[in-house]
Amino acid sequence: MTSDPLHKYPRPPFEAQPQSFPGKTPRMKPEPDHGEASYKGSGKLTGKAALITGGDSGIGRAVAIAYAREGADVAIAYLPEEQADAEAVGGWIEKAGRRALLLPGDLKDSAHARGAVARTAATFGRLDVVVNNGAFQQPNRDLADIEDAVFEDHFRVNVFGAFYVTKAALAHLKPGGSVIFTSSVNSKHPMPTLLAYSATKGALSNLVLSLAQLLAEKGVRVNGVLPGPIWTPFIPAGMSQDAVTSFGSQVPFGRPGQPAELASSYVMLASDESSYTSGALITVAGAMPVL
Repeated sequence: MTSDPLHKYPRPPFEAQPQSFPGKTPRMKPEPDHGEASYKGSGKLTGKAALITGGDSGIGRAVAIAYAREGADVAIAYLPEEQADAEAVGGWIEKAGRRALLLPGDLKDSAHARGAVARTAATFGRLDVVVNNGAFQQPNRDLADIEDAVFEDHFRVNVFGAFYVTKAALAHLKPGGSVIFTSSVNSKHPMPTLLAYSATKGALSNLVLSLAQLLAEKGVRVNGVLPGPIWTPFIPAGMSQDAVTSFGSQVPFGRPGQPAELASSYVMLASDESSYTSGALITVAGAMPVL
């Protein structure tokens, strides 16, 4: 595999490959790289315990694999219909010699969100890192095309779920704890065809900046990652097929990123070496300018 970032991974055009949300990893062509064969840990998270929402696929799956190989026990929260993908991730965590905890359910339900946090802390005896990565996305043609319930679901999943999890986690996070949000370049460059999704990502970036200040006195760091176009099940399940075939062509690298290419950012933000980093929004977007 070449180290040239322009040609390290597949480039568009891709096949049309319609899926229903939230999408299945094995059905993607090409299948995403989550670092299964490439990520090598170096003990940056030894002894820590992490909860990753949306950890069954895409970015969350790559982060779960990386965290386990860095020495962390990992709990993943996911929708029940994603059980097969979640079990595959659990297998990778255990192959790294760490404990895995699978937490099926819907984080729109505040009681489930609190329960997922409580189970993680009880199972591992601690909670050090929370990655708010679970999300919902559905494209729109125009404003009239967005059903009220769909608009509300974007916020209930992407924003409310992250709020519920973070609020519950504060009872367990000690000084040195880390909370990481997956926002998006859409928070700064909203897409008209992803109006609701872009709005939620703007809210998450704002939450990062507010919470970093609010939780500073507790010694808990809060940061965000702003991915650009990343090849995950979200793409065939949450975008038009025309957009899928050309996905990633709009950035200077000329291709989408792979989930594995984001994992190091999440590791860095969770590690003790980043003890002075809070309130940061890190863009990973193939040279796409985000100001």
